[in-house]
Amino acid sequence: MNSLNTELALAPLGAGDLIDRAVRLYRRHFLTLIGIAAPPVVLSALGSTITTISWREITATSSDLNMALYVLMLMAGIVIIISGSLFSIIVMGGATRTLVAHLLWNERVTARATYRAVKSRFWGLLGASLLVALWLAFATLVALSASSVIFMILAFGLAFASMLSGWLAGILWGIGTLVAVVSASILFFFLAGRMAYVPQAMLVEGKTVFAAIGRSFSLASGNVRRLMAMTLFTFFGTYSALMLLMIPLGWYGYLNGVDLSPFGSTWPTWYSIGYQVILQCSHILLAPIWMLGFSLLYVDERVRHEGYDIELMAARQLPEMPELAGVVSPFAPALVTGRAPRFVPPPPAPGPPGSVLGLS
Repeated sequence: MNSLNTELALAPLGAGDLIDRAVRLYRRHFLTLIGIAAPPVVLSALGSTITTISWREITATSSDLNMALYVLMLMAGIVIIISGSLFSIIVMGGATRTLVAHLLWNERVTARATYRAVKSRFWGLLGASLLVALWLAFATLVALSASSVIFMILAFGLAFASMLSGWLAGILWGIGTLVAVVSASILFFFLAGRMAYVPQAMLVEGKTVFAAIGRSFSLASGNVRRLMAMTLFTFFGTYSALMLLMIPLGWYGYLNGVDLSPFGSTWPTWYSIGYQVILQCSHILLAPIWMLGFSLLYVDERVRHEGYDIELMAARQLPEMPELAGVVSPFAPALVTGRAPRFVPPPPAPGPPGSVLGLS
């Protein structure tokens, strides 16, 4: 067992431990993880560039033919962006399988192994990713509806409070806004977290799409706080990297007379494209932490619910258990190595004997 497996001893993880171990793995396998995360983000960057160019040209052209062409380009760019996001969900499952194989058999973390795993279940993962995207849209709609209800109640309260005192209305507005944002966020992550482990269940446990969805729902309990912490960390990390990468472009734009204020004049095309490219570069730098975080979160859920740490230790130290007809483990395997074995029902029990000793 190497030092990495010792450092990453399996145990239930809190939010801080989850982020710490994701960052530790990220530092150790930086170039490999960048190579794994880059293709989906590059695809999204291409879509963002096409969308930016077509949108600007739509507002500037006067030709009907060019207008139709740019509208088609805009639609194509949106489709490419969505495809890149779906591809990211698919690759996340492959990254989890690579991580579990590393913990089990000390296999190298490579982009080839990750994409080989993705290729083996690509169409199933694509269908699962579409279902996950629809579920995330539903979770967003429910969260926005809940926040709208809170703001409606807040508006009635403000109308009454404003008749009494202006400072009371200001305090109520601040408290109400905070409650609405926190409540909507908790509701969103509670719903979104139900589908957090679908690609992992497919590639690690060998489940079908709908079985993986049921598996994800059964595993995802009590992960709201850790999901929120990981999302906030990734969000602030991404935009911190963005600000660092934006400094050279910002200085160059300022020296060339570009109004950098978001409320100023329209940015020139070259600056808008440069901004989108740098934004996607910051995503490439931080996307591996997001993937590793979900992978470790999946392993952590199985450690909490199923003693996965003991199963991984046994799979690492002991030979493979023989398959016994009629014996099915109540838990999922540590890592499937091929098709799931077909269940063979046990033979029927013999009828009652003619005598106590079975003698005729």
